[in-house]
This record gives sequence, structure tokens and C-alpha cells, in this order.
Amino acid sequence: MADSTISHTTPGSPASPASEAGSLDVQPGGDTAEQFPVLQHKSKGRQRLLRGLQRISSSQSLRARISRPRASSAPYRSSASSLSCVSLASTPSPFGQPSSSSSYFSFGDVSTAPTSVAATPAVETPGYDGIESVLAVRKVDHPVSAPMTISLPTEIKKRAKIFNFWDTIPNEIKIYVLSFLSPKELVRISRVSKRFHELCFDGQLWTEFDASKFYREIPAESLTKILETAGPFVHDLNLRGCLQIEHMQRAQRLVAACHNLYSTSLEGCRNFQRPTLHTLLKANNQLVHLNLTGLPAVNNATCKIISRECPDLETLDVSGCKQMDARGIRFVLEGCPKLRDLRASSVRGFSSDADVATAIFSTNNLERLILSNCSDMTDDTFRTMILGPTPEFDMLTNRPLTPPRKLRHLDLTRCSRLSDNSIKSLAHVTPHLEGLSLSNLTQLTDSALDPIFDSCPNLTHLDLEELPHLTNSSFTALSRAPCSTKLEHLSISGCDSVSDVGMLPVFQACTSLKSVVMDNTRISNLTLTEAADMVRNRSLSPPSSASSSPPLPRTTLELTVYDTPLVTWTGVLEILSRNSEPLMARPAKDGVVEIGGGRKGKEVIGLRCFHTWQMTVDEHTRRVLKGDLGGARRVERKWAEYMQAENEMEVAGGWRRRRRVTAMRAVLEEDQGVHQQGHRGRERGRTVGCAVM
Repeated sequence: MADSTISHTTPGSPASPASEAGSLDVQPGGDTAEQFPVLQHKSKGRQRLLRGLQRISSSQSLRARISRPRASSAPYRSSASSLSCVSLASTPSPFGQPSSSSSYFSFGDVSTAPTSVAATPAVETPGYDGIESVLAVRKVDHPVSAPMTISLPTEIKKRAKIFNFWDTIPNEIKIYVLSFLSPKELVRISRVSKRFHELCFDGQLWTEFDASKFYREIPAESLTKILETAGPFVHDLNLRGCLQIEHMQRAQRLVAACHNLYSTSLEGCRNFQRPTLHTLLKANNQLVHLNLTGLPAVNNATCKIISRECPDLETLDVSGCKQMDARGIRFVLEGCPKLRDLRASSVRGFSSDADVATAIFSTNNLERLILSNCSDMTDDTFRTMILGPTPEFDMLTNRPLTPPRKLRHLDLTRCSRLSDNSIKSLAHVTPHLEGLSLSNLTQLTDSALDPIFDSCPNLTHLDLEELPHLTNSSFTALSRAPCSTKLEHLSISGCDSVSDVGMLPVFQACTSLKSVVMDNTRISNLTLTEAADMVRNRSLSPPSSASSSPPLPRTTLELTVYDTPLVTWTGVLEILSRNSEPLMARPAKDGVVEIGGGRKGKEVIGLRCFHTWQMTVDEHTRRVLKGDLGGARRVERKWAEYMQAENEMEVAGGWRRRRRVTAMRAVLEEDQGVHQQGHRGRERGRTVGCAVM
């Protein structure tokens, strides 16, 4: 194709021959000639526009400021074409001849890039700083299938990296987050990466290691590796029931790693060897709490090491250690002056070594003393523990002049050789006593308990099970004692001589009771009614606000009445009906209206009774606790109808009443939603009838 001649005129410039002709002659191939109109400037506004564009193209700051994404409503958008650029160059040839371009202005994300073509002659225009420009808008056709996106520049790609929040936070915060996980969860997530493995076994996360929750699942080798890794940081170690540590080498590795322990529990580790135990005690001389319950490796030599290596010991539990005797207790008492909690159940030798009782009296630092099942303890030994070897008494009141003991909890369960002579010594010398357990002391009578009740105003827990000589007079004295308003737990199981005469005053005076065990006694339905009335009265309190809804009911008293022949189903029904009572306003004595429940909600009784009634009681209590009082009343109503029909059948008999009971059972099963097939015996039908919904 022959070169085409392009002519352009501007105001004030000499006209070319082509311009004089008024047209542009193009003769491609020398065959034909076509005429195109010459672009002419018709106004001065276009000249100002061109001048401004030229000024913009020569300024880098303005060019960067003006470059912005094109609006989505631009008139040049179409599916087949888009506005590519704005060029300050001569008009391009329609026959594909390249033209000079001074610059490209970006519309969208296309950057400005100056280009030039040498084959196109430059045309000078006076008044435009030697550069002649014509605004030429070029449309570039795109295929329909071509993508309409443009890739990001390189510098933007470098900035668009993935942000890892976990790597940016400090290690202290990471450790704090991981501290909310259990040891089992820490071991699992430690396999994510090496970095997580380092964090999960950081010493700050393993200051307490309690294996009692997963001791059956963790292998011995894994347990040893964990303690080897975190052993120097562990302060509280609980290996209760871990029989995996039976191999001598594993135990030695564990002991070598843990040398900063403050609290240790090896209860149930029967295969723990004696040399390994002694090494552990020698390596941790800062021990404060030590639990060695049931370890065959513990003997008197172990107690000597404890007294020599652990001077700061405060709690020691050697219950069930059959290889030691009372002499080991004496070694510990003499070498550990800070000891406050001593538990030595089933330890022998208290009667043969009087120095042990003298050592217990001399310390006077013990706040908890557990001597249950020490069957060889005599009255003289116990009196020496409480009053000393040579006690003095007041001549007028016959009270001991011994300094008050610091005992708060005393357990003498199954010390069968103790009698009233030794138990009386607790009166007037234990003013801080809170818990007292005298179960299975078959020689104990009322005369030993009355002075104790009068001189222990802080008594909250009282265990008097299996005392056949105890009568109602002791509990009448308990209702008048200073500790009556603070008593919370009372157990009189197996006291055959106790009846309503003794327990009615207790429920009237002891308004803080939370648990009462009365199985195998002679109480009747009257005691249950009095207990229900006590709970209802103490739940009366002013409401928190008039608009707020009352909280759900809660169980505040647990009653146990197994094997009490005088308690019938009517007494159990009385408890159920009191539990399902709605919150009602009642006038008080001073005229102020009180509302049951108040800020704490309605208080109900949890009942343990005859096993054939227990299913009905549990279902009724479940509905009451979730607030379904209507459903609870329906349960008690249907159960009452069933029990009445059952009594009628037992008294009179007859096939008609038997058919009535059968129909009643069918109604109960339909209400419960349980569909069973086949023949049911009388006892099985009674059980299904009690499981009411």
C-alpha cells in the first residue's frame, strides 16, 4: 500500500495545497482516490481544551491525581467495546498506518505510558509550544468472550499478603489463650506444628497437672513424656489412680523431672516403689500438701523422711497405709510444726504408744483430725489427745482448765472402743468445732452429746449414724443449743429410738438445714410435713422487682427416708404437693405482704424414699425445677389416683377393682408415651405406674 499524505491546518498557519482543495486525496495502490473531510477547529473552546490537556500531560502530579477508576455509569461501556485511551496525536490513518502518540491517559486501571512512532511526520502548530495535538478518541473492539478485568500492578500484589493474626500477637497472649485448654486438649493440638508443640509444652501451662480425669486413657509412656517435658514447672501434681507408673525406670524418670512440687497426690498408685517415693520426697523439700492414701510403700521410715525433708508440710493423708503405725504419726508431728490437717484412718498402734497422744496434744495446731476406723484407740488415749496427760479441772464447774483446742473437724467413725467418758472431754475445750462424726460408736449415749451441743456454737455438720442408745432427748437438746441456727447437715441413720418427738423440734429450730438422712428410724409423715413447712417459710422474702420474673425453683433440702416403715405414700405426696405450690403472696405478722421465692426463687425438697416410688418423685421434681408446675401437679394427681386404687385392691380385692387398677395403669402408660407389649406382672406394673409423665 502506498503511503498516504495527511494534512492538517490550524488557524494562522499557511494553507497547504491539500487544504486549499478542501479535501484530502488518498490514492492507495494508485487505482482510485477517495476524499475525506479535513478536521477543522470550529471554536476557541476546543483550543482551550487542547491547551489544558497539553498542560496536564506535561505535569506528573496532576497526571497522578487525575488517574482514578472510571464510574460504572460511563457512557462508553458496552459488551463488545470499551474506551481504551485518549491520545494527543495526529489523526490516525484509516488504512492502518501508525500515527505518533505523545501520551495515553488512563481510564480505569490502565496506567499512562508515552509512546511514539518514528514513521509518522510531526506537524508543528504555532501557539502550542511547538507541539501540535489533536484530541483523538479511539475505540478498541474486544471479543465478547474476552475477560473484562485487568491484573493488579506488581507493587499492589506485594502488599496483598495473607495476614496471620496468630503470628503477630505476643507469646504472653498465646500462652494466656492456651491456658483455657485442658491437658488432654493441649496434647492434641501440640501435633499441629513445631511451633504449637513448643507453645503447648510451655512451663506456664503445666503448673498444675491433674491426671485423675483421664488416668484410664493415657498410656504410661505418654504420661512419662509429658511429665519429663513439663516436670520442672509442675507445682501441683495429682496422679490419683495412675497404675501405669509400675515400671521402675518410668517412675525414676518422673521423679527426676519433678523437683518443684508444692502439692502431690499419689493416692491409689499401689505399684509405686519405696526407693522412688523416698527420692521424690527428698527432692521436693518445699512440699505443703501430700496425699499418700493406700500406698504400700509408706512405712515409718517414710514418715521420718517427711519430718526431716518437708518442714513446711501443712496437709498429710496416710489413710490406709498398713505398713506404718502410730509412731510414724509422731515423727511427722514432731518434725512438721505447721501441720494443720492430719488424716490417719485405719492406722494402728494408738493404744500402745502414749507418746502419740501427747504429741497431738502438744502441737495444738491441728484443725482437721481424721482418725476413723482406728479400732484400737481407747478412752485414755483420746482423753490425752484432748485434755493432755495430766488435766486440771475447775472445782466449782468441773470443767477442764485446758487451753482451747483449734480443732474444726473431728472424725471418730468406727472407733468402737470409745465411750461416754472420752467423748465428754470435747465439751468446753473445742469452741471452734464445725464438723463432728461419731458414727458407729455403739457405747455412746445422750449424756455425752448434750454438753457438746451446748459448748460448740459453730457446729454445722453432725454425723450420728448407727447409735442404738441415742434417744429423742439428744435432739430436743440440739434444738435448744446455740448451734441450732447454723446446723446444715444431720445424719441419724440407724438410730432406731429416734421418732417424731425428737425430729419435729429439730425442723422447727434448725432452719438452715440442707441435708438430713433419716433412714431406718421411727419417724412418720408428720416429720416430712414439718420439713416441707420449714422450707416454705424460709423461702419467703421480698421480691427483687415488680417487673422481673421470678427465678426457677431450686433444691435447698435433701431428705433421705429409706426403709422408714412409718412413712407412707401420703407423706411423700405431701412433699410433692408442697414442691408444686405456686408462688403465692401471704400477709406477714406485721401486715407486710411477702411473696414466696423472692430474689432466690422457690425452694423445694429433694426426696429419697422407697424405690418403687422414687421414679415418680424424680419425674415430679424434674418438672418442678424446670418451672412446669402444671405438669408436676398432673403427675401427683394421677399418682394419687393410682395409689388409692392400689390400696383398694389390696384391702378388698375382687376382679372389678383389679380391672380398675389395670385401666388406671393403661391411662398412665398412655400419658407417659411408653407403649409396651406382653403380659406384665403385678410388681412390674406397679413400677411402670410410678414412672408417670
